[in-house]
Amino acid sequence: MKRILVANPKGGSGKSTLATNLAGYFARCGHRVMLGDTDRQQSARDWLGLRSRLLPPIATWEIADGRPARPPAGTSHAVLDTPAGLHGKNLERVLKAVDRVIVPVQPSLFDILATKSFLEKLLEEKVVRKHHTFVAVVGMRVDARTRAAAELERFLAQYELPVLAYLRDTQRYVQAAAHGMTLFDLTPSRIAQDLEQWQPIIAWADAD
Repeated sequence: MKRILVANPKGGSGKSTLATNLAGYFARCGHRVMLGDTDRQQSARDWLGLRSRLLPPIATWEIADGRPARPPAGTSHAVLDTPAGLHGKNLERVLKAVDRVIVPVQPSLFDILATKSFLEKLLEEKVVRKHHTFVAVVGMRVDARTRAAAELERFLAQYELPVLAYLRDTQRYVQAAAHGMTLFDLTPSRIAQDLEQWQPIIAWADAD
């Protein structure tokens, strides 16, 4: 099973947007995908409740009395969304259960400062240092041509982590999410620019 964690302790960094759309991509490809939410608010489960049965299916945790939550049988791809403030033992535990970590970052000073501490802790984790878990970054709500993007790139350069893409600030994500949809559920002609931005993320996620 391919297991991808979307994590950043800063609230509002774009974790759920990235996680739901990544799950939507895998579902559109015909994979048996699960979107798991490690947040007590279970916002991913709420979003899935809005999703039409006519769309490619995305499952969530199987929860039974007296048993830990687990992916449904036959799941090939799992995308895990995480709460704000993920750190310490909780971070260590969830890192052992995934293959890849993708960190969304917005280009504001506060987001950069919050992410700095998280990245330093993340890169100290044993599974990351031994390359058992691979880490990459995505710039959220940013135009790659702007000074803000350049500042974000300079900040991330010190960690030698791949910056996969910069996703623009567009209401398409908000509008799709309101109906339990992702970019990959919309017609390609409507989202050509966004699909182009997603190509490096898709290549990274699909790589063995």
